[in-house]
Amino acid sequence: MEAVSRTAQWTAAARALESEREDRLFEDPYARTVAADTGFDLLERYAGAGTVPFLAIRTAYMDQAIVRTVAERGIRQVVFLAAGMDTRFYRLPWPDGVTVYELDRPALLEAKARMLAGEPAPAGRTRRAVAVDLTAQWTGALKEAGWRSEEPVLWVVEGLLFFLTEESVRTLLATLSDSSAAGSVLVGDLISRAALDNPLSRPFLSALDEDGNPWLFGTDEPERLLEDSGWSPREVKQPGEEGADFGRWPYSVPPRQVPGVPRSFLFTCDLRTTEEATS
Repeated sequence: MEAVSRTAQWTAAARALESEREDRLFEDPYARTVAADTGFDLLERYAGAGTVPFLAIRTAYMDQAIVRTVAERGIRQVVFLAAGMDTRFYRLPWPDGVTVYELDRPALLEAKARMLAGEPAPAGRTRRAVAVDLTAQWTGALKEAGWRSEEPVLWVVEGLLFFLTEESVRTLLATLSDSSAAGSVLVGDLISRAALDNPLSRPFLSALDEDGNPWLFGTDEPERLLEDSGWSPREVKQPGEEGADFGRWPYSVPPRQVPGVPRSFLFTCDLRTTEEATS
């Protein structure tokens, strides 16, 4: 697989370890399979600066946001962008009639299909893998796979945006809003600009860079970025804050107004209405 795709395996390894805890926040019985030896080797290489507890918190937060959104909004099409080794199609309690679209590069999707070839698809739901390059035009391929732009959609952008340039991030987020029907929702994560310059993260960031997976983008104003891209933030939380702690975050959470602090952000957004966009 391409270098950036290998990051999907180390996050899967982190999910496997969390799943094997007695006090686990979630259970992913497929994580160890898709992580393989590569994932655990990379987890050992990248672990540090709170990455492992963050991955557990991020997974738990997004699990809850996805399940809640689909149930409360009645959304029946869910799109995972840069799906990686995500296994939520298999392990979350989806209502009948949901179609899950997993977008990623061809090599990763092919490798994932081989790893999970023996796993039966749960009844009542449909999974469609769509090979795309998210930095190029990709909505056409998604429509060919059955996605309906006239109906609400839940977009999931997990562990992706910090690998892109700012221009690519803004283009992607705007493409999502421009392609969404009323009632659509976006769930994802971002990091602060300071997180790219944090000395404590230097070994981790240097290892990513050496492996061809550099982090390129962070913002200290996630709400503004999302609003500028056509989204209305319902919540933006840092690990350790209420609703994004789960008893896992080992550090204090400095107030947002304190400058220069490395931060991670977990967000849930609604599509901005015409009234909001013109106000």
